[in-house]
Amino acid sequence: MAMLTRRTLLKGALVAGAYVGGIGLAGRFGGLASAQAATTLVARPGEAMITDTGPTRGIMTYGDAEVPPILRMRRGEAFALRLDNRLDEPTTVHWHGLRIDNRMDGVPFLTQPYVYGGDGFDYAFTPPDAGTFWYHPHCNTLEQMGRGLAGVIVVEDPADPVFDAEIVLNLRDWRLGGDGQFIAQFKPRDAARAGTFGTVRTANWRQSPQYDAPAGGLVRLRLAATDVTRILTLQIEGAEAEVIALDGNPAATRFALDHLMIGPGQRLDIALRMPDTEGAVATLKDLRGTKPATLATFRAVGTSLKRAIGDLPALAANPLPEPDLSAATEIPFILSASAEERPKDGICGSLGYNFWAINRVPWADDSGDPTAPLAEMKAGKTYIFNVKNPTPQVHPLHLHGLAFRPMNSSKQAIRPHFSDTYLILPDEKVQLALVADNPGDWVFHCHIIEHQKTGMTSYVRVT
Repeated sequence: MAMLTRRTLLKGALVAGAYVGGIGLAGRFGGLASAQAATTLVARPGEAMITDTGPTRGIMTYGDAEVPPILRMRRGEAFALRLDNRLDEPTTVHWHGLRIDNRMDGVPFLTQPYVYGGDGFDYAFTPPDAGTFWYHPHCNTLEQMGRGLAGVIVVEDPADPVFDAEIVLNLRDWRLGGDGQFIAQFKPRDAARAGTFGTVRTANWRQSPQYDAPAGGLVRLRLAATDVTRILTLQIEGAEAEVIALDGNPAATRFALDHLMIGPGQRLDIALRMPDTEGAVATLKDLRGTKPATLATFRAVGTSLKRAIGDLPALAANPLPEPDLSAATEIPFILSASAEERPKDGICGSLGYNFWAINRVPWADDSGDPTAPLAEMKAGKTYIFNVKNPTPQVHPLHLHGLAFRPMNSSKQAIRPHFSDTYLILPDEKVQLALVADNPGDWVFHCHIIEHQKTGMTSYVRVT
């Protein structure tokens, strides 16, 4: 693949802008949206009150407030947004979990030009699925996400059940010292293992925030695990809580939230039945590790509404094609360690190490010369990814632009649902079945960002 230059990237930006302006393509998902960009999303530096020691300087965020805004869309309706990059480095926006046109996917060198500081980019698409998703950069990813660039997306469906309240939680850590200022985002020794953990844990950029909700009411709790490293084991104490959707897709059968493990990139929709007594508190906890952590609390207010979770109708299914297993082609993937030469410095940042690989080939980082695709798939055909993880670490594997159905794990019980992120355990073998229904080059990577940036990344091609 030829090296991309600033000139060719700017030329690509003009071409992409022409498509967004209305030329578009008709396709499986309605092509590119024709709506004008009614929303401008500003990526900017700033400071925020994350600890009680004073403002944390050097954060990166979207929009005017400290916390990146919740972007609300509607299933099947055109959405357009202008990214205005006011950072002093390139960036992009990836729409995590959304099955949209490949040119809107936000991966530099693969699907779009990176966006220089002072420049902008027009994103336009029609989300085909309802649910909870999120957005983040795919450029200098560890630094930019680690400093705050991660926001939640809510795609609404007019047929959604009616709740008495909705609470959206952006769950993430920060690497801060005792003075509340940033320390090094990673340690090479930790990057070669489970990853470098944050020191301050937050929900919506606050430590253990409390939210009020109607007593005896039903709350739609939307959780997005946007941290660069941490895997969570979630439980709610003091109230009834059922998982109604995973990674944007309805659960085939609702189940109690009880020691459910999720990794970076994953999302949960929970029906939370608030306590009947005013002032009673329900607590969202992470039980992973030696000391449970309170992530957020929910306080009952007012007279009990006496709602029941059993009265909630089912969420409408997203329009996902069912894999035809009788005609599936199997593709092997093996996650592995790597000690090859470090990647070159890239415009979108390099950590300077190769510790990980997929099919024993570490990603070439953001050098403008990615490797060949791991697999080439024909549009409309069914495939099964046979994934093996012989490493001693857990890896949240995320596939852009497509949705798969996990099947036949050697290590854990599989719930029959569609997803875009699978948390594969050490020594696990799993099958991920999908229909290749969205053309383009789609990144497949570990969402522990240090693993992603040190080699555990590649892509598949749908033609």
